[in-house]
Amino acid sequence: MALGSGEQIESSEQIESGGVGPAHWSQPAPAAGLGVKMTLGTVCVAAGLTGLLSFVFLTVAIATDYWYIIDVSDSGYDHGKGWEDLNSHSGLWRICEGRNACIALIDPFGEEIQSVPDSQQHLLFMQKVFVIMLPLSLVLLVLGGIGGLISSLVNGLYLLLFTGSYFLVGGALTLAGICVYVAYSKAAFAIAKRIYGDKLFDNVHIGFSWSMVLACLSCVLEVMSGGLFLLAAKLTASEHQEQSAVI
Repeated sequence: MALGSGEQIESSEQIESGGVGPAHWSQPAPAAGLGVKMTLGTVCVAAGLTGLLSFVFLTVAIATDYWYIIDVSDSGYDHGKGWEDLNSHSGLWRICEGRNACIALIDPFGEEIQSVPDSQQHLLFMQKVFVIMLPLSLVLLVLGGIGGLISSLVNGLYLLLFTGSYFLVGGALTLAGICVYVAYSKAAFAIAKRIYGDKLFDNVHIGFSWSMVLACLSCVLEVMSGGLFLLAAKLTASEHQEQSAVI
């Protein structure tokens, strides 16, 4: 049966007032936008906390003296009373032997480097590199934290992209400093073996300790923080696209 004109008008009014018209189709968008904002906030908070942990770990690592350890307790040689006091642990700035007080490492920028043989000058160069790179990475973490806070509050796409890339560069700098320290330690040990002979180092435990572990964790967390800021930038871009589509 065909509908009359009055019935058709009434049906059209019911459709629009009943919530199936085009005006109602765009109403779920605010709820979706709210979900994106909540997710964006969570990602920014996670990025900030990760960066803060990275800063704390790297600060502790740089300030402590357990990057490299030498343990002679299991050595099979009897070198007299107090031989085990030759156990040592060292950091970026000093070395501690047994129960003795810690002594500062040679200043790679001081005048005393002139007395270092040419065969060991490469050690001083590597020492210069890591004592510059690791503290510099710490400074970059502070600046990156400030930039991350601003970009999260402003919710700016390009600021978030810059902050994420900045943290990735900082993580690469930290990793480079750690690698240089590892190379420095291996080169110093090779020189010691050449001077004193391989036999002296039999059953002597030599390795890296918890300060190095903290530096490595800091590097990983710094990269994770950068990745989270880049994810926040992607979510921000998606939110802008949704807002444009609704308009």
